[in-house]
Amino acid sequence: MENLSILSLLPLFVFLLATLIFILRPKKRNLPPSPPSHPIFGHLRLLKKPLYRTLATISNQYGPILYLRFGTRPVVVVSSPSLAEECLTKNDVIFANRPRLLIGKHLGYDYTSISWSTYGDHWRNLRRICTLEIFSSSRLKMLSNIRTDEVQSMIRRLSTTDQIVNMNSVFTELTLNIMMRMIAGKRYYGDGDQEGESELNQEAERFREILKETFALSAVSNLGDYFVVMKWIGYFLGAEKQMIKLQRKRDEFMQELVEQRRQILSSNTSADEIKDREKMTLIDVLLLLQRTEPDFYSDRMIRGLIGVLISAGTDTSAGTMEWALSQLLNNPEILKKVQREIDMEVGRDRLIKESDLSKLPYLHAIILETLRMYPPGALLTPHESSEDCVVGGYDIPRGTMLFVNIWVIQNDPESWDEPHEFRPERFINTEGVREGFKLMPFGSGRRVCPGDGLAMRVIGLALGSLIQCLEWERANGEELVDLTEGTGLTLSRAQPLLAKCKPRPIT
Repeated sequence: MENLSILSLLPLFVFLLATLIFILRPKKRNLPPSPPSHPIFGHLRLLKKPLYRTLATISNQYGPILYLRFGTRPVVVVSSPSLAEECLTKNDVIFANRPRLLIGKHLGYDYTSISWSTYGDHWRNLRRICTLEIFSSSRLKMLSNIRTDEVQSMIRRLSTTDQIVNMNSVFTELTLNIMMRMIAGKRYYGDGDQEGESELNQEAERFREILKETFALSAVSNLGDYFVVMKWIGYFLGAEKQMIKLQRKRDEFMQELVEQRRQILSSNTSADEIKDREKMTLIDVLLLLQRTEPDFYSDRMIRGLIGVLISAGTDTSAGTMEWALSQLLNNPEILKKVQREIDMEVGRDRLIKESDLSKLPYLHAIILETLRMYPPGALLTPHESSEDCVVGGYDIPRGTMLFVNIWVIQNDPESWDEPHEFRPERFINTEGVREGFKLMPFGSGRRVCPGDGLAMRVIGLALGSLIQCLEWERANGEELVDLTEGTGLTLSRAQPLLAKCKPRPIT
């Protein structure tokens, strides 16, 4: 009877087991198109520098949405405005995370800096600080004198030279001076008349070396990001060791900046506010906030924030100005046209101001056209999906790294007429940077770059001043400026721009 009872329950056991297997079996996913891959390395063997061009070539063959495998890591690449919009609006929260790459662990303070932090309360607090305390309109206006001083200093130096000028160095020194004065009240590159010039030069050289190492290591692909076993091998081979060593140097340098400002702040005031806020650096602002919320505004958080500001706010703006001047040298009729606009709207009896920029639509169009053709980040900083979602009708699994190929989108002939021609006129009477998802050099969605307002002010004032005050010629006479692109982290020139300049005659 007992055996009979067990046998009578057997169909129920079979039914339950079959149901469990059905529920737990892997779901067949409708993944995006994908080229043939290697069983172990996936599609890594296809990748060559510059990455945005390699991915563009694959997209031309397989379509505007790709599914790739970088080792064990799933990757989706989108290369159309509609797909970018779908990722960064409809699925914005899902793709608001960052992948946990080695650079985020070591240079991003264990994934706590604003660039590499997981989407959540901590990131929202950092973003709020940037929006209210660093990049607000009032704060940018308050620090406009720094940008004006540095641009005018650049013009003075260029007006007295009669040699071919390395404009890459000029623009890099300009942006570094602006950022460091805003952040820490320091000016590393000047006219040689500063007090303690030798000590500052040594500090500047140390600073520039740290930046150079940061950009070099950031551009390196680490196999440990794509294979778990390679994390250990990579450490012993030295890739991760280099990052750890670099971060120690960065940490030490930035902590010195914090301590210097803390000492100045303590000697100037015992209250919680400084009356003359125009003289406050960004570190000063954060140190005052630290007095009321010491747990959140820790020195570590401050170091992480200023590290991101320095790295992200210098190389990108300098590169955009270098590309813009390169195109103006190759298109002298455009240079003459924007000179005439500045002469008519500003005149020749005073220097251009930031308040003049809104009256110079052609200058603004030149900057937008440069950002369209040469977006500083040709690929947006990678996102990662926090849960399963659907993009373009395809299933995107949780934990998939997302690349948005901005370079393809902004140079797509379906969106732009003759996209490889430098034509600023296309941005006259348009919405510009708000022109949908066809143009988004600063990204979009929750992870959009918060410093776009500062970047446009710096680029506009600097480029406008160079055009207003100086006559420009190519270094090699009639030979066009070489527009070959580099292969680094940002879309930079392969070779520094060399040019000749002299003061414009007063007529």
